[in-house]
Amino acid sequence: MTSAFFASIAATGFMVAFLHAALPTHWLPFVLVGRAQKWSAARTLSVTLLAGLGHVALTILLGLFLVVAGLALEPKLGGLFHWVVGGLMVAVGVFYIARGRHSHGLPEAGRRAYTSDRAAIMALVVLLTLSPCEAFLPYYLAGMKHGWGAFLLLSVVLLAATAAGMLIFTGLSLAGVRRLNLDWLERYEETILGAALVLVGLAVAFLKT
Repeated sequence: MTSAFFASIAATGFMVAFLHAALPTHWLPFVLVGRAQKWSAARTLSVTLLAGLGHVALTILLGLFLVVAGLALEPKLGGLFHWVVGGLMVAVGVFYIARGRHSHGLPEAGRRAYTSDRAAIMALVVLLTLSPCEAFLPYYLAGMKHGWGAFLLLSVVLLAATAAGMLIFTGLSLAGVRRLNLDWLERYEETILGAALVLVGLAVAFLKT
């Protein structure tokens, strides 16, 4: 794969991670709990960022596992490896598209008021940390041919996109933007992510250079 092709993988990965982070499930609970706990905007954003870091950290650990497994399998598969990676991405993409008709629900943390700030923060952080951005994981395999530098770059892309999405929409809501018109994203998020995975998977399989 060329550097230009890897750049397109990183750019698509950024879009996927940002759209995933823009879902109300990734920022609205922080706004609701922050209001219930009477937190300042700065504190709400800090808790949002902390939870986002946990979310990203678990995703990176899972990505590391996939890359290590891929490195172990690559010598056995030889020239077929890029077909396996591409096929996996297409399969995951098709799964997301098929699942796209199901709607997302808000985590319970967004619906409750907590009597303890510590309990509120722990619940929000744990809930988001334990729901990694699984749609980003195949991008680690797609960039594996470029070595550990690519893994690091993709991790930075994931962190930047997740932090940007969560903080931007949390901040907008705290600033008084009542209607962000993201219903369409909640309805079509999995279809969009699935389509992106299918396209990148086909490119990985057929455009190996």
